[in-house]
Amino acid sequence: MTANRIDAAFARLGVAGRKGLIPFLAAGDPSLGATAALVQECEARGADLVEIGVPFSDPLADGPVNQRAYQRALAGGATLSRTLEMIARVRGRSDLPLVLMSYINPIHRFGLDKFVLSARDAGVDGVILSDAPPEETAPLRGGLRAAGVHSVLLVAPTSPARRISLIAAEASGYIYYVSLRGVTGPRERLPDDLVAGLGRVRAVASQPIAVGFGISTPAQAAEAAAHADAVIVGSALVATLERSLGTPDTVAQIGRFVRDLRSAIG
Repeated sequence: MTANRIDAAFARLGVAGRKGLIPFLAAGDPSLGATAALVQECEARGADLVEIGVPFSDPLADGPVNQRAYQRALAGGATLSRTLEMIARVRGRSDLPLVLMSYINPIHRFGLDKFVLSARDAGVDGVILSDAPPEETAPLRGGLRAAGVHSVLLVAPTSPARRISLIAAEASGYIYYVSLRGVTGPRERLPDDLVAGLGRVRAVASQPIAVGFGISTPAQAAEAAAHADAVIVGSALVATLERSLGTPDTVAQIGRFVRDLRSAIG
């Protein structure tokens, strides 16, 4: 079986002594064609992986910025199936690791077994479930593992030690540390307990740790990267895209933001 591109990316980062940059994009915002172009722009500007959100009508873990992005995507006809087709087109031109972030409902509607095979065939490297705990997703994770697709699990600041140990035993690819309590969205500062929280995960996990939620500026990205293996920037990127809608340089604006994040992280 071919080695997973996520593992290869973190291995390269480790050898180079660098931290990873993981932009998040909502699939289909403003169109699936635009998302494909944005993925390629992120790669050209220094992204190490890209997370792609599957539009969903009830995204409870997402704040207003991402909710609006999903609404625009759904209005434009984006679905899980079409998102996978878009990823397959990108994969034909790029080896950038691509991680699908979804709520469980679209995957259940699609069919669990069908999803595993379709994700593998499209070139998905990892899957994040925003609203399904590991206790309820063992069959799906087993299928993904057999297909060579990583299951990236989330740890919250409120997760007790026993739960962190469970997640560390079950996660693959990397662990997504949710830096703040509440939903996604830009914040003026990073949480005071970020370093302590990351330390709790680092004590029991061998996987790389990527920190996300609320990282809004290059300076915040650099601060978070000092204590994690990678930084995830989502809502701030989506907000930049939202402000640029209707202009001719949306892709360029996203590219400049990713460039600035990459420069800050080093």
